[in-house]
Parts: sequence; structure tokens; C-alpha cells
Amino acid sequence: MGNIDYVLVFKALADETRLEIIKMLSKGELCACKLLENFNITQPTLSYHMKILCDSKLVENRRDGAWMIYSLNKESLRNVGDLLNNFIK
Repeated sequence: MGNIDYVLVFKALADETRLEIIKMLSKGELCACKLLENFNITQPTLSYHMKILCDSKLVENRRDGAWMIYSLNKESLRNVGDLLNNFIK
């Protein structure tokens, strides 16, 4: 099932803010500034959450000038879904 550390994935998903970030990114890529507008947190706190999401491979990032752009790693999410589906077979 790929080279995903599922412990990191489930730790990443075990936080309400990070789940909301995943939901927001499911509609398309967003810059950090747009993500930050939706939360009552500081930029360093957002960076902390994004590092966890990126380390878990659920989210990818790229730099666009001064901005960091985030998007879902759909392959990783599919692998997580496959893992969960295998539990109910």
C-alpha cells in the first residue's frame, strides 16, 4: 500500500483543525494565507499543522513566489481509503 506511515496519517487526522484543512483542500489547492483566514490561529500554528499534514504525505506543498501553496495528495488519500476498506472485507 505504498510507503505511507499510517501512524503519522492517523495522528494527522486526529486533530479537528487538520481535518478542517483537509476538507478545505478537497475543493482545490490553497495558499497558506487563505487557509489562515478560516481559523483563529497564528501563522506559526498553521505552519505546525501543515508540517504534520505534509509529513504524513496527506498534503503536498509548493512555493509560488512568496506564497506556499497546499494541495491534497490524492494518491495517499486513496491508499488510506484502501487500507480502511480492507478492514471490512
